[in-house]
Order: sequence, then C-alpha cells, then structure tokens
Amino acid sequence: MAGWRVKRLNGMDAMLLYSETPNLHTHTLKVAVIDPTDPDFGFDAFRRHVRRRLHLLEPLRYQLVDIPWQLHHPMWQEGCEVDLDYHLRRVHVPAPGGRRELDQVIGRVASTPLDRSRPLWEFHFAEGLAGGRFALVGKIHHALADGVASVNLLARAMDLQDGPTDERDNDEAGATASAADLLRAAARDHARQIAELPGLIREATAGLTRVRRRSKERGHHPDLADAFDAPPTFLNHVVSPQRRFASATLSLADAKATAKALGITVNDLILATAAGGLRTLLLAYDGAADRPIIASVPTATDKSGRITGNEISGLMVSLPVHVAEAAERARLVALATRIAKEDHEIMGPELYGRLMAYLPTAIAPAAFRWLGRRDAPNRLMNVAVSSVVGPRERGHFGGAAVSEIYSTGVLSPGAPVNITVWSYVDQLGVAVLTDDRTFDDPHEATDAISASFAELRAAAGISA
Repeated sequence: MAGWRVKRLNGMDAMLLYSETPNLHTHTLKVAVIDPTDPDFGFDAFRRHVRRRLHLLEPLRYQLVDIPWQLHHPMWQEGCEVDLDYHLRRVHVPAPGGRRELDQVIGRVASTPLDRSRPLWEFHFAEGLAGGRFALVGKIHHALADGVASVNLLARAMDLQDGPTDERDNDEAGATASAADLLRAAARDHARQIAELPGLIREATAGLTRVRRRSKERGHHPDLADAFDAPPTFLNHVVSPQRRFASATLSLADAKATAKALGITVNDLILATAAGGLRTLLLAYDGAADRPIIASVPTATDKSGRITGNEISGLMVSLPVHVAEAAERARLVALATRIAKEDHEIMGPELYGRLMAYLPTAIAPAAFRWLGRRDAPNRLMNVAVSSVVGPRERGHFGGAAVSEIYSTGVLSPGAPVNITVWSYVDQLGVAVLTDDRTFDDPHEATDAISASFAELRAAAGISA
C-alpha cells in the first residue's frame, strides 16, 4: 500500500453510512457560539484559522472510496485535497439575531445531506447574531466521528490552554488507490473476518444466555419498560426529511449539586431531566403519559484521544414518564440505567460494534431505506438521549472566545427526536433535533426540559 493511505470503515462507521436515507440524514451538528472582542474578527479570520489548522484535523481530509462491486465496506482515503471555498460557507441569521433565529438557521443546515463525492463535512459561519456575535455550525457525517472523537477534534480546532497550536499550510494530497489495491485489501479483510466469525457467534450466544439468566434473577419491575416494548406515542412516526432544531443552556454547577443531593450521577440526572420534559410533552400531545418509554443512550467503548471513527454501543434505558414526582423519576432512572449498564457489560460492550462489521454491503443500504419508509411502531426505542463531556477549558477561534457549544446526533427510523447534552466549561448545552412533523415548535421541547431541570433542582433542595 505504499504511496497511498487508506483505512477501512469499521462496522459502526459503515452502519452509519448505510443507514442514511432520503429522510434520515446521518450527519451530526456541532454548534459553537463565538463572542469576539476584536471588531475585525469575521469570516475571513475564521477561514484563515481553519486553513492553518487543517493539518491537525485529519478526518476533514478523508474521502470515501467505494470498493469495486461493493465487495466490502468503503474505505477512507486520507490526505485528500480540500476546497475551502466549498466547505466553508456564510449564512445570515435574520433579525433580531436571537436564539430562535439562530436555531431556525441550524434547522435548515441540518435538513440537507452531505455530498459523498467530497470530504464529508461543511462549516457554516453564521453572521448577524445580536451583540456582534457569530456562530459556527459544523456539519460532520457521523461515520467520520462519534461523540468522543468530536470532542477531541473540536479541541484541536480551537485554541485551548493545553491544546496543540501548531499552524501551517496544508500538506500535499495523497495518491489514489487503484481498484486492484482495493480488491486485495478487501480480500485480506474478508479472510480475517471469516476466521473470527465462529468465535464471535459463540460470544454472542453466551452473552445472550447470561443476560436472560440475570434478567430472571432480577424479576419484573412494574415501573420499568420491558425490552422491545416501546409504546406508541406522538414521538414515533415516519421521519420527514426536514429538520427543526432548538437549544437551551443549564448550569453545570446546579446539575452536579442536584445529582449529589439526589444520590445519582450527572448522566442519570440528564436522563431524569429528559424524562420529566418528555412527560410534559406527552401529556400535551397525547393527553396521557401512562407507561414508561425507552430511550436509546449511546455509550463509548473507547475513550482514548482518537479524533475519528465510532467506538460506540448503546444502552436501552427505561424513562419513567408515567411518574409525576420528580425525585421518584430520578430514582427510577438511576435503577434503569444501572440495569442497562449491567446487561451491557454482561453481553460485552464491544460486541454490537463487532457484529456490525458483518453487515452485507450490497443489500444493507436498500434494507435501511425500506426501514426508514416503514410506517410501523419502533418497538426498540421512543427517543434518543445523549450526554457528552465536552471541553472544560474555554476555547477560541482566531482569538475569539467560544461562549456556548451544542451538539446533535442523528434521528432513527420511527423516532424523530434526539436530545443531546454537551457540557462545556460551566454549562450544559441542551440541543433537540427533530423533524417538522413532531412539534408545533421545537422550543416546546427545550422549554419542557428546562422546567423539568428546575423541578428536579427543587426536589433536591437546590436553589437557582
């Protein structure tokens, strides 16, 4: 492979690529609100910053390379040329340039898929925010980076006290791999996978047996949802291609104090906050919240300093939206999370990702397109809820301070609501991504989540 640099998409990367359909885009968003002190800061200064940092952001120079006849998962060709005139774009936030106007712009950015003939990212530089602020809306394909990789990539893109600051112009583009090279690499990978398959099947079978045994030992809990029994709700329908976005901020110090007072983790508190907000929304839209629902909660299986790839699995956590009392919801969420984590460890945290490596390349995209159009209940999950630990130090772009950060995941078939909470310095950035068919106004969701947080704070005896 001398002269060219490629690497295979792993199973999770490939799944996130194959599962993209006309109505289910699998890019993620990273939004940074920038509050400059230099009146000369603007798009040109930001463009210079990106150009001089691009060598530190290697995944932004990856481009998909398909294997002839779809004989294996695609590969990333590294070191590709990047046309900054294409990837860096200016957008205008309409007056008065507040949160709602920015969120509308972000929803429009999220509504269009990325062009697979180019490196899979775009940065939209939003001008016109109140107070002379700007916002950077990064659109990055999930196949390129999960939450952990995105945090590390963002740290490289920004100026942090302990982050790299090496700046220089781009390296030369790498050579292109030939079809013969790609086919030889595919053959080697398939030989390895075939050799590993019997052991993987044995592990999966043994893991399922252990999980079933442990579930019987625990017995049934009436306030927790059973696996594969997500109830039908207004949150669940065929997802439309259009996206809507809403954001809010919460105090990280309040979150830590509330979690400590309630005897739960901050992650549990975030899930309990989501449960309270979703209860309010279910009562408003369905007129009832009488059964627990199921949240898909991504979890990292590798928390190293990597800046690309997906090393993730998922927990299915029962959310007690049927419980009116906030402290009891928090207790039940902690119980449900503990059970989900135990089952995940018993099964093997990396097993799901390893199984995804065997997705049939030729038929997986068509199967996902069918699933995305299918008008049938999603029994696996109702909603996605993510919690990511972001940078603890304040970052800067070209000397301009980043005051807020938000992130979104992707929407799943039949589940058009994704709630993602990113911590940054002293705050939690709450982002809700949805389609245009679920809420009358997506800020109903962030308002309900903020009210739920206040309710939990009051239940814990923590003042605002």
